[in-house]
Amino acid sequence: MTDVMNEQGLERTALPSQDRQYLPYLIVLFFGSGCAALIYEIVWFQMLQLVIGLSALSLGVLLGTYMGGMFLGSIALPRLISTKAHPLRVYALLEMGIGIIGIAVLFGMPYIDRLYIEFVGRGFAWILLRSAVCSVCLLPPTLLMGATLPTIARWVEMTPRGVSWLGFFYGGNIAGAVFGCLLAGFFLLRVFDIAIATCVAVFINIAVASAGILLASRTQYRAPVSAPLQEQPVGVHGVKLVYFVIALSGLCALGAEVVWTRLLSLLLGGTVYTFSIILAVFLIGLGIGSSAASFLIRKIDRPRMALGWCQLLLTAAIAFVAYAITHSLPYWPIDPLHSPNPWHTFLFDLLGCLAAILPAAVLWGASFPLALASVPSRGKEPGRLVGEIYAANTFGAIIGALGFSMLVIPHMGTQQAQRLMIILSGLAALGMFAPLLWPAGAHISSVRLSRIPAPRLVTALAVAGLTIVLAWNIPETPWGIAAYGRYLSTWTHRLAPGITWEEDIPTIDGKPDVYCTFFGEGMSESVVVTKRRDGVRNFHAAGKVQASSHADDMRLQRMLGHISALTHDNPRSVLVVACGAGVTAGTFVLYPSIERIVICEIEKLVPAFVAPQFERENYGVVNDPRTEVIIDDGRHFVQTTREKFDIITSDPVDPWIKGSAALYTEEYFAMCREHLNPGGVMAIWIPFYQCSPEAIKSLIATFFRVFPEGIIWSNDTFEGGYDAVLFGKAGPIQIDVDKVQQRLDSPEFLPVVQSLKEVGFQSAVNLFSTFAGYAPKLEKWVQDAQINTDRNLRLQYLAGMGANYFMSGEIFDEILLYYSFPYDIFNGSDLSILELVNAADLKY
Repeated sequence: MTDVMNEQGLERTALPSQDRQYLPYLIVLFFGSGCAALIYEIVWFQMLQLVIGLSALSLGVLLGTYMGGMFLGSIALPRLISTKAHPLRVYALLEMGIGIIGIAVLFGMPYIDRLYIEFVGRGFAWILLRSAVCSVCLLPPTLLMGATLPTIARWVEMTPRGVSWLGFFYGGNIAGAVFGCLLAGFFLLRVFDIAIATCVAVFINIAVASAGILLASRTQYRAPVSAPLQEQPVGVHGVKLVYFVIALSGLCALGAEVVWTRLLSLLLGGTVYTFSIILAVFLIGLGIGSSAASFLIRKIDRPRMALGWCQLLLTAAIAFVAYAITHSLPYWPIDPLHSPNPWHTFLFDLLGCLAAILPAAVLWGASFPLALASVPSRGKEPGRLVGEIYAANTFGAIIGALGFSMLVIPHMGTQQAQRLMIILSGLAALGMFAPLLWPAGAHISSVRLSRIPAPRLVTALAVAGLTIVLAWNIPETPWGIAAYGRYLSTWTHRLAPGITWEEDIPTIDGKPDVYCTFFGEGMSESVVVTKRRDGVRNFHAAGKVQASSHADDMRLQRMLGHISALTHDNPRSVLVVACGAGVTAGTFVLYPSIERIVICEIEKLVPAFVAPQFERENYGVVNDPRTEVIIDDGRHFVQTTREKFDIITSDPVDPWIKGSAALYTEEYFAMCREHLNPGGVMAIWIPFYQCSPEAIKSLIATFFRVFPEGIIWSNDTFEGGYDAVLFGKAGPIQIDVDKVQQRLDSPEFLPVVQSLKEVGFQSAVNLFSTFAGYAPKLEKWVQDAQINTDRNLRLQYLAGMGANYFMSGEIFDEILLYYSFPYDIFNGSDLSILELVNAADLKY
């Protein structure tokens, strides 16, 4: 390596000895840069997801634009910025520019939001518009971010010692990213909001820029004079192969992050804290690997071989992660229900992630500085050289992130995805080991297989064989992970291999009583349908049951539909956000006045494969001629459609799941109200279980802000409450019990009556006796609640802390302390009102 690294194609003075003392300070500056960058990344992603939606397509466009900016910045700006400028001063200006753009995005996003809504449409133009929005917001700052490391490379001579320092800068940047990820996820956004988080990041940028300007004033820099470029070796002996390998490394690294985040979020619970932990562990590994490799570069004679060994070891590390996720982590003897403090659970989650993915992340982190040391620097301006390596790695990362999330997982599954990562890592290793197979200077096309020495050929075959064996033995992803998540171990003895959903469940004693009838890994989420021996079917997503044919769940799902339809005088159009088992949407099929049912579902597997398995319960709603299924994020559809509805129901996943809080914000509820026709109603599902009192207060108080006469209807089959329906109307709420009963008594409503009786409601009085709370009476209870808004998404942070709590009884008891029958809401004959009062009072 010494011969390669000391060939300088640029005639320049080595860094003065008096200036070398400032090199450690640059690590601190890069730490600050990384911290600010991750805060921005989390904040910008959260802001833009509210604009363009949370669908897989939106996230793909978002991530591709973000990383594309880094790629372009690392390639373009070192070519555009003169080498005569002091690198530290340029670096300071880049950081200042990032901070200015950060403020601009914060204050400019509302205008971008309005502009986007004005022109959004369907089809390819829609995708282009999303891309344009992301480009406007993300390309300017990410271009600057991508240029920071290449810029500093101009100040560090391209010797083994200099490349080592560049590796340390890269490691410091990653260490700062870890801190920024945890700071934003666990503190800034949990306690404050995106404005405060942005201001913190801007302050860090300003501090880093100021320090950069100060260092520039105290150090010397003389622009290098270019020497004549010499022809670079080509083929396997040239830089092209190193670029190809580091691109493959970036591809596999980001592909792995996508795959493992999908699986680990199921195992650990998909809260915002889980995602922060997974990302932080991944970054910790990259930082450790980069720092270790940077330290060893000065002592390594053949960095390309070291880079090859990293890729070879990655084949085993990826296989280890697959084994840990499927056969180890799900069965750790940890029950989060027994932990009185969520921070204890977070600690065990952190340990689990470290045990599983840290080795692989370390190897990927080591690959970048080793690749940098593997490229001859003769004739190359340092900034451009570093920029090219960084760009190759980032370009691979873009392909990995987009390809695995949008193509590989949906079409091949996570098992095949991990096999592909092993094969690509093995291919990268062979690429670096290839020079062992033929004499130096020989081109690959001139080497015959028969002339390759047997030991070298055996080595190559061994690498290929190991790769194939490891890839072949990747375990199948258990459907139980997607179905039960972190509670899989308590269900293991009850699970059985899958069957097709048309088959009957065997009833022989001693057989497992839960069978998988469908398991699919889609773009947005993994979904499972199971069938129990008693005939109950369950739809699972996010590692838990989301809907089922069990009597108690059927009751809630039909309450969402029937209460909405019966309290509206003449409903004609319905929007159902989140398809689930289709039971809520199916209730509207029974109403003769309904002319249009729109189901908005983010994962296409759900209406295509899940809902048909509940056809009896949902009355075949997906195939009903009045139904239109739209695959999109529900919030994005409501925000961009011009259509208005008589009824909007929303049955999204639990509020503690990352991203779902966007469907519970004050702004979202206001958008829904604006999309209601006069007299229109809205109903949403809320869980009392797996939530803290603070989270439920936040959810209810936010809804009541928009619907100040809102009602809580309780699904109180379980003693002490379980879940409920929040109900609001575009206008004053008046419910005529006798009028509703008259509709139920008419012949055309016979299917509706039968549907209600199946879940225990014999009359209108029975249905409305589920009344449990009224907004004006609950004002005192929610007066200290934190309102969930687009700027803070507070609910997902509050709910994430209580994701393992089962306090439904305590929460419902608090609500009932304010219970009193609302005579001003219900109208009807004295007898009907008396029956309703008695029925409701009897419950509570």
